[in-house]
Amino acid sequence: MSAVKFVRSVWESFRATSGVEPRLIDGLRIVSAEPGKVNFELPIEKHHTNRLGILHGATLATMVDTSGSLALASRGLYSTGVSTDLSVTYLNAGGKIGDLVKGEVICDKFGKTLAYTSVKFMNKNDEIVARGSHTKFVALAWKDEKNITSELKPQVNESQASEVTRTSFSHQVKS
Repeated sequence: MSAVKFVRSVWESFRATSGVEPRLIDGLRIVSAEPGKVNFELPIEKHHTNRLGILHGATLATMVDTSGSLALASRGLYSTGVSTDLSVTYLNAGGKIGDLVKGEVICDKFGKTLAYTSVKFMNKNDEIVARGSHTKFVALAWKDEKNITSELKPQVNESQASEVTRTSFSHQVKS
């Protein structure tokens, strides 16, 4: 199964079973996904805005949470664990009703116990709206029978592999 198909299936399960996502960000669309990275977008509607008529910070915080989970889904986890830490830094106005906010989330580290993700949001002018980070406890998530982690491993090309090797050798301590 492709990463994008699996991520979309996890997103549909959130929409079908969660209380928050279908109420606040039901219009979120998965644009693309590959192991460790998901691109998504949300058309801004009235219920996404604050009293100033611009994208509400709570909408972005919800998308940091949800997109962090989708980044883990892109690595094959169906059950995406529970949040241990979440932060958002707001940089620019996200837009108003009718605008589109775009996001890209990356799985920075995918361990046996914890997973770390980072996300950036862009407005219609391609300005960074906000940055977020999300840490999840995933130790129990590995047991879900719907996981496909063996199928969705990140692709590493030869130049990346040799760079990793060079980096690890260049940091050796000599006595």
